[in-house]
Amino acid sequence: MKRGKGEKKATKSRDGSGQVVPLTEPVVTATGMVGTRSWIGGLFTRSNRRQEKSVEYTLSPLQEERLQRLQDRMVVPFDETRPDHQESLKALWNVAFPNVNLTGLVTEQWKEMGWQGPNPSTDFRGCGFIALENLLFSARTYPVCFRRLLLKQRGDRAKWEYPFAVAGINISFMLIQMLDLQNNPKPKCLPGMNFLKLLEEDENAFDVLYCIAFAMMDAQWLAMHASYMEFNEVLQATRNQLERELSLDDIHRIQDLPAYNLLFQ
Repeated sequence: MKRGKGEKKATKSRDGSGQVVPLTEPVVTATGMVGTRSWIGGLFTRSNRRQEKSVEYTLSPLQEERLQRLQDRMVVPFDETRPDHQESLKALWNVAFPNVNLTGLVTEQWKEMGWQGPNPSTDFRGCGFIALENLLFSARTYPVCFRRLLLKQRGDRAKWEYPFAVAGINISFMLIQMLDLQNNPKPKCLPGMNFLKLLEEDENAFDVLYCIAFAMMDAQWLAMHASYMEFNEVLQATRNQLERELSLDDIHRIQDLPAYNLLFQ
């Protein structure tokens, strides 16, 4: 098979220890590329956490309240037996493919959205229900951007593309790591501390930042002429750029981030 621009043979990758681990050839679907079952587990497992000086700071009551609600969301696992989780999953499908009838919660149709198999619930093990909430927020709040990313409508794409839904889960996980949101009672890293200022201005700051990160990741993907096996490098470049933007002095609202404009291009 002739490979597209920027593609490499998908036979090996490096895990967090730097060792080379074998990967099977990806499976090409009608709308994109869906990887093996190990793909989501190996995408962004490296924390890449820099050593930061511990800085003590005080949260406002509103920051404490909103951070607690966000942290509460983070610990909710996706439960395929819960009716509200089932409805959220079906709602995501209906927004993504409004003219296509979903035949069931377990069906090969899910691969068209970039899930790894016919049952999306298996892909949530690494992040939980918040990843689905992020995808739904993106679809409902920025529908044009969502469809552009879902359908890979822009740029010179690789033949082996990243699977949309699984990439979205990895972005949610990356943001939680980057912002140090699992550190109770509050983040200790600079990006996390700066994020809390944005959260005080907008309770949806995390969800909006997710949408920005997804659009930024896709832009990085195109700029790097990346293909399937380079997703880790693209996601790391996205993280680095987000950290730089969060450290700018004139960022007071989520809308002040330079990459916010990517949602409307």
